Amino acid sequence: MSGTCREVVTLQLGHYSNFIGTHWWNLQDAALVYDADLPVGELQSDVLFREGLTLGGHVTYTPRLIAMDLKGSLQTLRKEGSLYVTENENTAFTWEGQIMTHKESPPTKNPFLQELDNLDTGGLLAEPDFTCSSSAVDRCSVSSAGASVAVGTVNSSLERLRKSYRLEGSVRVWSDFLKIHLHPRTISVINQYNHDGESERLEVFGQGEALLQGPVLEDLEDRLHFFVEECDYLQGFQVLCDLADGFSGLGSKVTELLRDSYGGRGILTWGVAPVNHPDTSSIKDLYHMMNCALGTLQMANNSSFFCPLTLRGGLMRRPPPPTTFPLLNYDPVLWYHSSSVLALALDCMTASYRLRQNSVPMWQLSDALTASGRKVVSAYGSVPFPMMHGSCLPDALDAFADVLPWRPISGCPEIGDGRCFGQSVTLRGLDGQSSVSPLLPGTEPPSSLHLERSGEDVLASYVRLHYPSTPLAVQLFSGASKLTPPFPQIFSPALSPQASSQPVVGLPVLTSLQSSPAVGLQLSELQKACAALDLRRVAPSFLSHGPEHGEITESMEQLRDLAHCYRQDRCRSSSEEDDDDD
Repeated sequence: MSGTCREVVTLQLGHYSNFIGTHWWNLQDAALVYDADLPVGELQSDVLFREGLTLGGHVTYTPRLIAMDLKGSLQTLRKEGSLYVTENENTAFTWEGQIMTHKESPPTKNPFLQELDNLDTGGLLAEPDFTCSSSAVDRCSVSSAGASVAVGTVNSSLERLRKSYRLEGSVRVWSDFLKIHLHPRTISVINQYNHDGESERLEVFGQGEALLQGPVLEDLEDRLHFFVEECDYLQGFQVLCDLADGFSGLGSKVTELLRDSYGGRGILTWGVAPVNHPDTSSIKDLYHMMNCALGTLQMANNSSFFCPLTLRGGLMRRPPPPTTFPLLNYDPVLWYHSSSVLALALDCMTASYRLRQNSVPMWQLSDALTASGRKVVSAYGSVPFPMMHGSCLPDALDAFADVLPWRPISGCPEIGDGRCFGQSVTLRGLDGQSSVSPLLPGTEPPSSLHLERSGEDVLASYVRLHYPSTPLAVQLFSGASKLTPPFPQIFSPALSPQASSQPVVGLPVLTSLQSSPAVGLQLSELQKACAALDLRRVAPSFLSHGPEHGEITESMEQLRDLAHCYRQDRCRSSSEEDDDDD
C-alpha cells in the first residue's frame, strides 16, 4: 500500500486514560525526526499530528486529540495550552467600581516542569514555528526571535538531564509529566464533577451517560468537527476510556456518537483501568465492577473492537495480583509507572495502522479479530521482549521453550489449550539485531525456527507452535519506542547498555491481540458476578443516576449472550450452518 496518510483522531476520556495518553504522546514526540539529513522513520507522524497556525502566523504541529477530564485535574496545565493567545487573555473589564482581588498560589511544579519552563524562557518552546518539507511534517525545525533552532534540541537537552528526573513522589496528575504542546481545542474540562474531594464525584455509569447532552455534547461535537473536517483520509478514531468509574458511561455515549456520526470509520476503543483507586471502599469496588461490565458491553456494541487495558489481575472486585514482567521493576500502585507500561504496549499494538508504507487500516485490523460478533478482544505483552544484545530472534524465542513470552494486559489470562479465533502479533524494536538465525550452511539448526528466512516467518512459526490453526497476522518493525525523559526508569539493570548505569533509551516490545475463548470466560465471570447482585438492596445509589434496574438486567442478558459468542460449540454450530447453506 502506498504512503497515503490516513489520519486518526484520538480521544482520551478520564484521568487514567490521560495518564496513559500522556506517556503515549511523549513517545510519539520523541519519535519525530527533526534533522532533514536523517531518514524518516517507519511510522508516519501525520497520522496522529496536525499542522496549524497561531494567531501570530506561526506554524504548529500538535496532536489530533480530544482529552476530557474533571474539574481540578489539570494542576499547572492551562486548559488552552501555551501555543496560542486566546481571546480570554485579552478580555477588557468595563467595571469601574472597587475591585477586590483574591490571589491563589499556583501549584508547585516538579523539577521536570521547571526545566521545561527554563527551555521555554530560552526560546525553545515559546510559540514555535514549524517549517516543514513539502512531503511531510516529519522533519521540522523551529524558528523564534530571529534565530533558528531544532525542536529536537528540547529532547536532547532533556536527555542530558535525564538523571535529574525522579518523579515518583511528585506526579499528582498527568500534566505533571506532559512534554508536548496541545492545541487549545484539545482539553475539555467537565465542570459538573470534581477530580478530588468527597463531593460531586463521577463514580457510576449512569452519571457518565447523562453527561453527554446539552453544553457537553455541543462542545464535544464542535471539537470533533474541528479535527475531522481538516482530515483528507480519515481512517477512524482511537478511544482511551476509563472503564471503572463514571467515564465508562460517558465513553459509551461518545462511542455511540462516533458510530452514528462517522459510519464506516474505524473505532478502536481501549477500556483502561488502574491497578488501584485512591480512597477505595467495598461499595466503590462494587461500583467499579458494575461500571466495567456495563462499559464493556456498550462500548463493544458501538466500536469496531473493544479491548480492556489494565495491569490488574482481572476486572472483578477481588482480582488476582497485578501482572509482573521479568525485566521490569515497576510499582503497580503508582499510576505514573503502570500507565507507562501500558503506553509502551499500546505504542506497539497501534503501529500497524500508522505505518508509512504497507499500513494495515483500522478496519482491516478489527475485521480480522471480530468475526461472528466477538467484538471484545484481549491484549498481551512482553514489555520488554528479552532480546539481549547480540542474540537473534530464533534464540530469544527458543529460550521460552513451552511458555509464551507475553503476559496478560487485559486482565484475561490465556487458557493455554491452543484455541484462538484470530490473533495479531506485533514485534518492534530489534534495531539491527538479527531477526533470523546466523547459522552457516550445513550447520545443524537448534530448532525449526532457525530454518526460517525472515523475521516475520520466525515469529509466525513460533506462534503457530502454540496456536496451530489460528488465523494469524504478524508485523515486525525495526524501530523501537524511543524513551526520553520523563519516562520512568523502571527497567532491570540487565537492560542498561553494557550493564552500565546509563538509562534505557529504547527496547523491543512484543504484543498480541487475541479473540479467544478466554475472553468469553472473562465476560461470563463478570456477567455472573454482576447479575448476582441485588443493587436495589446493596447499592441503591448506583441506580439513582440511572440506568434503571430493568435496563441493567437486560444489559446483563446481553453480556451473557456476548460471552456465548466465544464458546467453541457455538462456533462449530455456526460453521455447520454455513456448510448447510452452501
